[in-house]
This record gives sequence, C-alpha cells and structure tokens, in this order.
Amino acid sequence: MENNELKHFTTANFLNFALGFLGLQFAWQMRIILSAPVTEGLGASPFIYGLIWLAGPFTGMVVQPLVGVLSDNTKSRFGRRRPYLLAGALITALALWAFPNSAGISDFISNIFHFNMPAWGGLLIAAIMIWVIDACINIAQGPYRALVPDVVPPEQHSVANSYISLSIGLGSVIAAATAPFLKYVCHYQMSIPAQFIMAALAFSLAMIWTCMTIKEKSSLKSDITSEEEENKKSFAQSLKEFFLLSPEVSKICTMQFFTWIGMMCMMIFFTNFAIHTVYGVPDLTKLSTEIQAQFLPIQTTATNYSSICFAIFNLICFIIAIPIGVLAGKYGNKKVHIISLLSMVIAYIGMALFKTNPIAVASFMALSGIGWASVCALPFAMLSKYIKPGTEGSVMGIFNIFIAGPQVFVCTLVAWIINQSVISNGGFINYHYEYSFFIGAICLLLSAFITKLIKE
Repeated sequence: MENNELKHFTTANFLNFALGFLGLQFAWQMRIILSAPVTEGLGASPFIYGLIWLAGPFTGMVVQPLVGVLSDNTKSRFGRRRPYLLAGALITALALWAFPNSAGISDFISNIFHFNMPAWGGLLIAAIMIWVIDACINIAQGPYRALVPDVVPPEQHSVANSYISLSIGLGSVIAAATAPFLKYVCHYQMSIPAQFIMAALAFSLAMIWTCMTIKEKSSLKSDITSEEEENKKSFAQSLKEFFLLSPEVSKICTMQFFTWIGMMCMMIFFTNFAIHTVYGVPDLTKLSTEIQAQFLPIQTTATNYSSICFAIFNLICFIIAIPIGVLAGKYGNKKVHIISLLSMVIAYIGMALFKTNPIAVASFMALSGIGWASVCALPFAMLSKYIKPGTEGSVMGIFNIFIAGPQVFVCTLVAWIINQSVISNGGFINYHYEYSFFIGAICLLLSAFITKLIKE
C-alpha cells in the first residue's frame, strides 16, 4: 500500500489471502462433523447436545462484535487484525486437542485433586472445550473477514469473498474427506482424536502463514487516516449506528437471520441424522456397554458417511465459489443469491423425504453446496458496500450477530422438537432428525423472499 491506496490483487494474491481461512475450516469441520459422536458417547441427549451447541451463537454474538471493535482500535506494529488471528488459532489448537480427550482429562483431574468427578464430568469438560473452540475461532474469523475491506480494493470485494468461499469449500473437503479416504483407500480408520489433532495443526500453521505474508497497513497512531480515526467508535456507538448505514442493511441482516437458521438446522444435526436416521442406529446413551459395542461398527460407518457427505457438500462449494462471484458481478448479487438459496430449499426437502436412501441424501447434500457457496460470499459482498473506512471490524462483528443469533433458535427449540419426537422400535429409542430439514427449508425460503426485497 502506498499513499493509503490499495493495490489491485492478482490471482496469486487472492489464493495466498484465502489460505488462512482454509486452515480455519479444518477446525470448523471437525467441530461440526465429530462433536455429536464425542458428546453422545459421553451421554448427551439431542436436547443436551443442542444446548452444548449454544457455545457457537453466544460466543459469536459476544466475541466477534467485541473483537471487531477492539481490532478496529488496535494500534501495533503488527497491524490491527493479525494479533487476533494468531491468538485465536493457537488457543483453538489446544482446545481441539483437549475436546475428544475430555473423559481422560476428567479422570486426570480426579487423580490429581483426589476427588471423584461426577459421571457427567467428561461431558462438562467437553462442553467447556466446545465453548473455548467456538470463542477462539470467532476471535480469528471476525478480524479475518475485516481484512477484506482493509487490504482489498472495493471493486474486488465480491471476488475476494468468493476466494474465501473457495477456501472454505476446499478446506472443508480436505478436512472431511481425509478419514474416509484413509479408511476406504488405505484401509486405515483414523481415530476421532487424530482428526482433531490434524485440524489443530492445519489451523495454526495456515494462520501463522497468513500473519507472515499478508501486509496489513500499519495501525500505529501516526498511520491512521483522519477519516478512519473519526469513524472509530465504541461498541455501543457502533451498534447504534450500524442500522443507520442504509435501509438495505436491515434487510440484509434479516436475510442472514433466516438463512442461518436454515444452515444450522443442517450443520448441527446432519451427523446425527446420518447415524440415527439414514443408518438406523438407535439412541445409545441409555443402552448397556455391550449393546453399544454391537452398534459401534455401524456408527463408525455412518460417521464416515457423514464426513463424505460434508466433503461432497463442500466440494460443490469449492467448484462453484469463483463462478458464483463472476455471475454475481454480471447479474447482481441478489439474483444469484436467490437462485442459490432455492436450490438449498429443494435439497433439504429431498433429504427429509428420502431419509433412508444414502445415495439420495448424498446427492441432495451436493445440491445444497450451491447455496453454501453463495451464503459464504454474497451477503458479505452486499454488506461491504456500506462499510465506512476504519469500521470494518466492528461492522463485520455486528453482522455476525445475525449469523450467530439464529443458532440459539436451532440449539434450543429445534433440538427440543427433535428430543420430543421419539421413535420406539423393538425396545430401542430413536428421534425424527429429519424434522430439522423441514424447518430449515421453510427458513431458507423466507430468506430468499427477503433477498428479493433488497435494492442493489
């Protein structure tokens, strides 16, 4: 950067810029795909599992906005965003290692302090680690999004967000596909703790690379422009003025709210859907150890199947991430986003109706990847047009409230609905996990309608 003007990004610059987000997706994918088997193994019912997932929305609503404001006002020789990227990644890496070892950590604490942890001690440790993981990923993710308007010229924001979408897709594909690839190609079953260690290494190393190679404008006092300094405000001021940016901002936020109810209906419950609905494994939390052992091979197969579906889902996101950005530039963000959301509505209904057909479910997961590519890029591109210099972090942090907030609805009400929809079959208990897809489809349809109302 020279004279406060942002240099035009080349393809190589965009690929390098997006690498850190690729590593970040390793952490998110292990969190999304494998948290259900870990917590269920420690005794979590669908409703308790939903409550544990509250870590995501609460940390997203609190951590990202606060970190966004802090990063806007950070003045250091290392830049405004990079300290948060690095700290978030390293702490997340430690928590990723600890989470699947929660039972062992509970036993270790009992031995060290010479008292017996309660039966749910391992589940408590796991819940704490989930909160740490989510909080620290948010510490890194918000400032990373704020780097786009910080270092990329305005006319390239849509393309930059598409490259982030591309890295989200590719990172998720690699993270999700590694264990199934080793199982079915190399005949080696990668353990759940090993997959979390893989995620920890990928996230920390990729973010270290980003911090070393992205040349952020110095945020020392003397280097901040008068316009940026004038626009820096407290969190309360930023929240108050957020909706005054434009009437369209409220519409974009409402669109995000319903979009992410729909997204989280799939992300939170898909692995359980794969295990208990597609493959018919009953609720194992109340069964004896001997009966649990009988279902363990099927559960492992179903978990690998879930990873394959997420890999397919994110592969489609990866393939069409750049075309989505190109099409949005040609036809407008709004039109492309509406079509993408409607494709996901069809996919959700298909998964719910063909719930016991693994091939059909995987095919509909692929279709929903089109919507995911758009969700990862175009709402941020729409919002970035209204951001004032110096407020990038706070605006992106506040915008994240409308991503994190809807998850509370899914983690509580949708989880409760599933917990109440009991299926009894041959003495075994199961749940109607497909209900989450019907609820998600309705919310995505509302989101598409609201998108139509936005004026570009």
